[in-house]
Amino acid sequence: MTDDIRTDPSVFAARRAELARRMKQGVAIIPTAPERMRNRDSDYLYRYDSYFYYLTGFPEPEGVLLIVAGDKPRSILFCRDKNAERELWEGFRWGPEAARERFQIDEAASINALDTQAVKLLADQPSIHYAPGADAGWDARIMGWLNAVRAQSRAGVVAPAEIHDVRIALDEMRLHKDASEAATMRRAADISARAHIRAMQATRPGSMEYQIEAELLYEFRRHGAQFPAYWPIVAGGANACILHYRENDKKLAAGDLLLIDAGCELDGYASDITRTFPVSGKFSAEQRDIYELVLASQYAAIDTIKPGASWDAPHQAALKTLVQGFIDLGLCQGSVDKVIETEDYRRFYMHRTGHWLGLDVHDAGEYKIHGEWRALEPGMMLTVEPGCYIRPADNVPERFWNIGVRIEDDALVTADGCEIITHATPKSVQDIEALVGQG
Repeated sequence: MTDDIRTDPSVFAARRAELARRMKQGVAIIPTAPERMRNRDSDYLYRYDSYFYYLTGFPEPEGVLLIVAGDKPRSILFCRDKNAERELWEGFRWGPEAARERFQIDEAASINALDTQAVKLLADQPSIHYAPGADAGWDARIMGWLNAVRAQSRAGVVAPAEIHDVRIALDEMRLHKDASEAATMRRAADISARAHIRAMQATRPGSMEYQIEAELLYEFRRHGAQFPAYWPIVAGGANACILHYRENDKKLAAGDLLLIDAGCELDGYASDITRTFPVSGKFSAEQRDIYELVLASQYAAIDTIKPGASWDAPHQAALKTLVQGFIDLGLCQGSVDKVIETEDYRRFYMHRTGHWLGLDVHDAGEYKIHGEWRALEPGMMLTVEPGCYIRPADNVPERFWNIGVRIEDDALVTADGCEIITHATPKSVQDIEALVGQG
């Protein structure tokens, strides 16, 4: 028997109760992710749906959670039956009865009973809450259940008259990390920090990008992380100016920079760190100028993160610092306000400065409320990742060509500021130069 739950089940029970409270009435339907075939007779490693896991902690495929809201809310988990033969081939299954007890679900039943039971549960309910448009198969299946309920109208059975997107409530809930989530994300950040340090120590001219990638993945797994949170970007030289570079198959050259964007996923939660450093162990003057500019812009952004600050404040702080630096280095001309107004800076900085982080790398949660940037609140987790990417161009001094720098950390909003949970990852010029190539 295996025990895959990594958080106190009462935490998940409290989340289900909160969702039922927000729903007020009706039935919510939250399926987990399906298993996916990679190629003939070979599956991708399974990863559950984030919404489903957030509410259950249940790690198996073929699971569906129904929450019936109202005066006496209850949760029902539909999951795979125990099956000795399949367990011989594929491993342990909880089965409904053990899952109900272990995961503190009010009721549990076989996944084979879902269609029949869902029709019964939807009868005489005012509303249904699910994720319309997320999966065509589920759209069709749920519409089939509604039609089956409507077919009973002559017997006096009433079908749900309203459909609500359950993600609206769940996204708001997921946006604020509780103590257990923050603790898991700190552990993920620590593992990822170790991996970045290992990568710096292993880097030498002549190494292949994929060899450094292997160092990252090794460090993730040996400390218990189940997956990379996204496939690592290991981009040397000009490749660092490709924002989503993924090939990781080029040789690292002396004199180039290496940009690594990599983070592990631990117990479902992502970390997200980017560091940039010289392959040879020493920054050139131009590389150092750009690096220290990006680092200054990151510090400016971090300084704005506190409760009540606008979501956009870190980006604006980073942008103004970067633009002033671009002007000082001769990359842009004019005043800071003019360069921002004309967006001339976008030749070198074309993305925003962060995103929400949690069960997904680009996590759930709106960035604007009623057209206005939302205010930061304690418990929110965001990344801070300014950058500068200089491609060869006639109007760009050649000494800056192919310099790509990004520095990214993960910030938890606290009662009076923020906690940088990725602080163990070196980023000062001095610390980086002392590490590179020393493994």
